[in-house]
Amino acid sequence: MTSKSTTAAPDMRSRGKRPAVRGSLIACLAAIAVAGLVAGCSSGSNAAGPGGGAQQAGGTQQAAASLTISSRQVSGAGTVLTSQSGRTLYTPEQEANGSIKCTGSCLSFWFPVTMAQGVTPHAASGLAGKLGSVKRPDNGDLQLTYQGDPLYTFRLDSAAGQAHGNNFTDSFGGQTFLWHVATVSGAAPAGGQPASPSGNSGYSY
Repeated sequence: MTSKSTTAAPDMRSRGKRPAVRGSLIACLAAIAVAGLVAGCSSGSNAAGPGGGAQQAGGTQQAAASLTISSRQVSGAGTVLTSQSGRTLYTPEQEANGSIKCTGSCLSFWFPVTMAQGVTPHAASGLAGKLGSVKRPDNGDLQLTYQGDPLYTFRLDSAAGQAHGNNFTDSFGGQTFLWHVATVSGAAPAGGQPASPSGNSGYSY
């Protein structure tokens, strides 16, 4: 009897300790969960507000990225600006003051070169002109400019080195455009590759 009583006592003590261990573990996990919840709420608050944590992190990544504009020789057009993919860049005479007029159906043929907030555009060697940006009035995007002129690529250029949009005239929404390749000097070139064999057969919308 004494032996059984002695054996049972440690078992009871052992069982008595287990709830305390479980309680301590549960309390510890609860504390971690609360800390995580507080951190999550803090992160959510920053993301929602201007300059919040999530937005700031995104801005940092964008600022670290870059947009590089280069140049190349194009037959009949001289040395023209090109996008990162090598496509010829254009600007219309009607936007020479930086005022965006190519909106709506115009964007079906002319694609603005846009960049995210915080991205710094860079010019390749040999480009002395100033790169900048202008805020588009239709969607608020930042559009790249060279010497103040907004830059576009052209739908009918199917490969790098083409300049079918040079000296091209078209009309959208009652607004007529005369497009030129964007040159290193910023001046409009004299010649170019017409968009069709018959010349500048402009379209109107």
